[in-house]
Amino acid sequence: MTESSRHLGPRLASLLRGIYPELDADILSSMVIEAFWPEGSKRRKRARIAGNTLWSEHDALLITYGNSIIDGAHKPLDLLHDFLNSYLDGTLNSVHILPFFPYTSDDGFAVSDFRAVNPQLGDWPDINRIGGDFKLMSDLVLNHVSSQGSWFNAYRQGQSPYDRFFFEASPDDDLSDVVRPRTTPLLQEVETTDGPRHVWCTFSHDQIDLDFRNPEVLLEFLRIIRLHVDNGVQIIRLDAVAFLWKAAGTPSIHLPQTHAIIQLMRVLCDYASEKIILLTETNVPKAENLSYFGEGQEAHAIYNFPLPPLILHAMMSGNGEHLRRWQRGMPPAPMGCAYLNFTASHDGIGMRPAEGLLPEDEKQQMIDTIREGGGLVSMRSMPDGSESPYELNTTFYDALSRTFKGADDHHHARFVCSQTIVMSLEGIPAFYIHAMLATPNDHAQVAHRGMNRAINRHRWDYPTLRALLADPQSPQSRVLGDLSARLRLRRKQPAFHPNATQFTVNLNDERVFGIWRQSLDRHQSIFALHNVSDVPVTVPAAELNLIEDQIWVDLIGQIEIDTGAAEITLAPYQCMWITNRP
Repeated sequence: MTESSRHLGPRLASLLRGIYPELDADILSSMVIEAFWPEGSKRRKRARIAGNTLWSEHDALLITYGNSIIDGAHKPLDLLHDFLNSYLDGTLNSVHILPFFPYTSDDGFAVSDFRAVNPQLGDWPDINRIGGDFKLMSDLVLNHVSSQGSWFNAYRQGQSPYDRFFFEASPDDDLSDVVRPRTTPLLQEVETTDGPRHVWCTFSHDQIDLDFRNPEVLLEFLRIIRLHVDNGVQIIRLDAVAFLWKAAGTPSIHLPQTHAIIQLMRVLCDYASEKIILLTETNVPKAENLSYFGEGQEAHAIYNFPLPPLILHAMMSGNGEHLRRWQRGMPPAPMGCAYLNFTASHDGIGMRPAEGLLPEDEKQQMIDTIREGGGLVSMRSMPDGSESPYELNTTFYDALSRTFKGADDHHHARFVCSQTIVMSLEGIPAFYIHAMLATPNDHAQVAHRGMNRAINRHRWDYPTLRALLADPQSPQSRVLGDLSARLRLRRKQPAFHPNATQFTVNLNDERVFGIWRQSLDRHQSIFALHNVSDVPVTVPAAELNLIEDQIWVDLIGQIEIDTGAAEITLAPYQCMWITNRP
């Protein structure tokens, strides 16, 4: 027995006993190790110690589909690679390519083959090339698979091992407490060689939920993770992981076995010779979302899901108090963990994370303002049969075309301010490609595809996009230029390390959202101020702890701050990064 096996085996066995109490945990532990490290693979002798070296202030991530940029002649992955190198080199160093596998619906999230690259995008060598130049994130869509994929077809034909891969239930089961993100029926009746069966469908009837009560399902996904890592993936996004384990008579979300499976994956990553980051995708309220850090032994990173609706509200209302109150109550990420901060993603702006954080009347104002700007709203089913707003469907750029007061001339500045807040906060900043490119709502795609989320999934014609980026007056050129400049500035500041100290600055004026960051070595401080209103605001200099014996400079405006001045004035939507280490 190797030294790593002496430590690794017992840790895995302990977790596996909690997940599969009826099975031999030691045998299953050996099978887990074999699945993740097939013959010829190497692993660490001891687990990687939790620390803050998996990321730095240099890290910023682009979220994109593999075909967000097309031209009708070249492979979309090649075009994406060219765009990354031509426009984002030195600005963003990481890229999340949304599911790049063969699929049948939900823009990639109904995967039909986890081991292949969608031939309409390219092939593994194209993925490898992007992974060679940028930190690469891939999706592990582990809750469900396509109803038309080989796994489910084999299940319907009774073929082993797939005959036990999918979660079955009865319409007579008590499913009243099940938490749903959709309004479609939970169970779907399907014909199999063994007769009719009712399979569980959390998201849609083309997305059939897998049954992780069968350890073979877990082992297969560990082999898939290994395939992705061997192809250059460094960040594994656990999609819809909160719904992984289900049981009739329960909410079937956040169950203990789900957390134990994530802990098991974390152990494997800690022993991997490659640096692997686990990111959980759990679009749920704050406490539930934070639970995926565990005690520092689950996900390396979690999405900061309350940020999109809270930043949107602050910018629309001109009042940052709800954002500030939430941030004040947020704990620092545990050692070895980090937040992933964002405003826009391929999905809509989730409203569930705003539960308990925003008053109902102000949430309704947001919904009304989005609709006035041409956006849409998606609903979810509640246990009592009613429906509740689940997400706002709009590009973030168009969402900020107006405030509660209506449209004005501050659209560009307001949008850039919203993204600067993301750059300033503790954690790793992430930007959807359509935020970086100031993409407007795509109503034609909604009409064509009959899906609200299509409004935020435009596909840019590359020659058209390049022409717009070459025009200094276009929204695309202005937004990409301003955001890139701030990101290049940000990556030089140690105080913006994802784990650098952060405190919320309690300014008297609710129109300014302020935070203080301090580098890990305590040499650099940055006071990040963001005027979320459409009027100039003055901040008493005494409310900031600007040490008098040091020179303080606003990095964004490149001006020295007079520590003896009575006030600091911010123009509408102006941001300042005031530092003692210019």
